[in-house]
Amino acid sequence: MPYFDVDGERIFYEDRGAGGPPLVLVHGLGCACADWRHQAEYFARSRRVVCPDLRGHGRSRGFHDGFDIETYGADLAALVDGLGVAPAVLAGHSMGCRAVLECARSYPERVAGLVLVDGSRLAEGPPEDAYRATRAHIDAVGHEGFVGGLFAQMFTEASDPCVRDSILARAAELPAGVGESLAPSMVAWDAALMEETLQGLGVPLLVVQSTYLNMDRERVCLEPGETIPWMQLVARCVPDARIETITGVGHFTMIEAAERVDALIESLLEAVD
Repeated sequence: MPYFDVDGERIFYEDRGAGGPPLVLVHGLGCACADWRHQAEYFARSRRVVCPDLRGHGRSRGFHDGFDIETYGADLAALVDGLGVAPAVLAGHSMGCRAVLECARSYPERVAGLVLVDGSRLAEGPPEDAYRATRAHIDAVGHEGFVGGLFAQMFTEASDPCVRDSILARAAELPAGVGESLAPSMVAWDAALMEETLQGLGVPLLVVQSTYLNMDRERVCLEPGETIPWMQLVARCVPDARIETITGVGHFTMIEAAERVDALIESLLEAVD
């Protein structure tokens, strides 16, 4: 199995296909590269596709620190450099949206384009307040309660129960040290850097949205023609961004609407190429 050495530990990644522009697929919090298996198989027919397990996730479990968005962005930059695939198109899901945006912010020469699948902005204002509030919530409900509550809302009644149960079981195995560090970091990054990062992008951007968190922090499906503050933020900061809505599916858009996501990513790749 291929591993990439960083900080004295190893990041697992899948690497298949050949050609460019290369595509790097980045999972979300409590997830793993397997969530992108349909896209990895599809795009490897025409280009090189790299799909890592971020530190603390999947088969990259040897790490004891660095569970924050800035480090994940640096890890991605080191990976694409080390594998010789820079500049690459980076596609992120959920928390992975922040990781690929951070990579583009801090290492723009490594990035040829971005795809954000069911992203969000979870906080504004002082980042230290966002960090403390998220940490206090985790302390109040416990790591297990936090992860369970987070993932329970990510599916619809129409979701494949086998897929749902598999993802829920995997999320329950997320080490407490990872989730309790990463979740507050993610929210603080949103408050401090999300808008600045979007405004500074100099590469093609595709946003694919299927759900959002409402005012009660409940995840709900988008309706046809509906817009949300996250989509409005992207449109304001990146006027040339392409924003597409996929309705009737849950948070794991690239699994539940795989062929539609494939087609949208293909359009971005064609624009980059």
